[in-house]
Amino acid sequence: MSSSSEYNESQIQVLEGLEAVRKRPGMYIGSTSARGLHHLVYEIVDNAVDEALAGRCDRIDVTIHEDNSISVMDNGNGIPVGIHHQKGIPAVEVVFTILHAGGKFGGAGYKVSGGLHGVGASVVNALSEWLEVRVFQGGKIHAQRYERGVPMGPLTVVGETDRTGTFVSFKPDHEIFEELVYDYDTLKMRLQEMAFLTRGLRITLKDLREEEPVEKVFHYEGGIKEFVAYMNRHKEKLYGEVMYCEGEKDGVHAEIAFQHNDTYVENIFSFVNNINTPEGGTHLSGFKAGITKTINDYARKNKFLKEADKNLQGEDVREGMTAVISIKIQDPQFEGQTKQKLGNSEARGAVEYILNDALVFFLEQNPSVARTIIDKCLMASRAREAARKARDLTRRKSALENTSLPGKLADCTDKDPRNCEIYIVEGDSAGGSAKSARQRSTQAILPLRGKILNVEKARLDKILVNNEIKAMITAFGAGISDDFDLNKLRYHKIIIMTDADVDGAHIRTLLLTFFYRYMHQLIENGNVYIAQPPLYRVAKNKWSEYVYNDRALEKILDEIGREGINLQRYKGLGEMDAEQLWETTMDPEKRILLRVDIEDAAAADEIFTTLMGDKVEPRREFIEAHAKYVKNLDI
Repeated sequence: MSSSSEYNESQIQVLEGLEAVRKRPGMYIGSTSARGLHHLVYEIVDNAVDEALAGRCDRIDVTIHEDNSISVMDNGNGIPVGIHHQKGIPAVEVVFTILHAGGKFGGAGYKVSGGLHGVGASVVNALSEWLEVRVFQGGKIHAQRYERGVPMGPLTVVGETDRTGTFVSFKPDHEIFEELVYDYDTLKMRLQEMAFLTRGLRITLKDLREEEPVEKVFHYEGGIKEFVAYMNRHKEKLYGEVMYCEGEKDGVHAEIAFQHNDTYVENIFSFVNNINTPEGGTHLSGFKAGITKTINDYARKNKFLKEADKNLQGEDVREGMTAVISIKIQDPQFEGQTKQKLGNSEARGAVEYILNDALVFFLEQNPSVARTIIDKCLMASRAREAARKARDLTRRKSALENTSLPGKLADCTDKDPRNCEIYIVEGDSAGGSAKSARQRSTQAILPLRGKILNVEKARLDKILVNNEIKAMITAFGAGISDDFDLNKLRYHKIIIMTDADVDGAHIRTLLLTFFYRYMHQLIENGNVYIAQPPLYRVAKNKWSEYVYNDRALEKILDEIGREGINLQRYKGLGEMDAEQLWETTMDPEKRILLRVDIEDAAAADEIFTTLMGDKVEPRREFIEAHAKYVKNLDI
């Protein structure tokens, strides 16, 4: 072995200061894609929101500038500017240049905070081409500029002021990020959520990149009560008032709001110190236990449930419920850096106690609402029993048992799910081409006949008797709804492959609605993909190329000229033979797949309700608002 490959002390690297962040940015912001880019904004805004939670700030202004730089201004007390006793430099410089430094590790600065690791401001600084901070404090404006995390000079006084607060402006570094363009709608959704969660806080978002600047103000005096009303605005509500309560127990401050609608799925959003906890945790467990017990107690006391009747289950009580649980706790214990699940045991008891007290009073004071809720629960209970029987028929047992796979499924021979993928294909014609084109060892094909049921308008018991849905459940092997088990999934890639026309888009939306509502773990785990078949084939003389979008087509036509070309537009997968389908859409070496992610659960719920729900007016408004973005419409 040569000396150059030896592992010795000379190969141990020590990354000083913010070098570690620039070397491994994904460890700190998740990725260097669009998600990581937007995460920078959230880190700075979170710091301003922490000022609001501490009662020192009631306004935050976020601006996207023409060059895609971002500025965030709050009217809090401002980051301290005095000399730090340990580091010998101003405290504001410590916050922006040293990891794990901040006012959230003890002391009286912040009673509760979302930023627990003290890396937010310094990470944004490290990953920015430049960052400028101005602190308005003590009648003076203090300013400092950094480039790629390095101070360009000392903190200096640049003016006088009669206001207080912190102004941070930064430009993400093109050496770090794959793209540098901020998406207005992505920021809008996140900032609106923060405003809902922080009652009375006014957050303004401005976009100066358009010819006419866009500005949106989020300000909700009703807090999470307005959040629930907003989420239910396109649904048929079962009763007018949103049930809301708040209280404090064992150091946990909890706010809870919920309202039932006439749909069949629950939408519960939980937060800790304004951080979304998509995997729930002890606070969510407390809510579920508390509401189930209280509704059952009320139903028995008022004879809606007789002695012989079984108790209502949690899923019965939560059917059609939109709820927000938001707690503030001084020392939250999250599972993992991603902060997706709360572990504090005291949170469960506190939420259950606070909810129980308030809900008993609410039901006693509103007997007609109580009757409406319990009638909905009883109907859900009957449907659940019917669904259980239907589910038993569709549930795929272990491979050793005799439960057969769907007859129309062309399964793959490899039995390791990590190697396997299943194409959900529209129609028998495309299914035939796909079966001929596939790699038999790892690619399974499941053709669907027609459009599946719109699950947004049906209960689980009705869904489970739909033949196309039964075929998918059986083929996937992981169950459905509360029985879904990701560990039993037979294919790690589920690929939706539909025609590039209006019908194909509709089928794709129906499938995504089904996955989101009843197999959401598939999307959360990144198992769902959308195939991208080509839109065109361009040929000239002996040369030909497949083209996947209109922009690429225009570029090719500009390069080769528009004379003497043969342009074929593919409207359906059935128009391609097996060889063409393989080389354009199914060959792992060449194909393009889009992975389906959920960036924001509340926004995803809203779009599915708008597009697939019963109300026509929100759908019409959506179409009118987005019609200008349509590039191709098949009529």
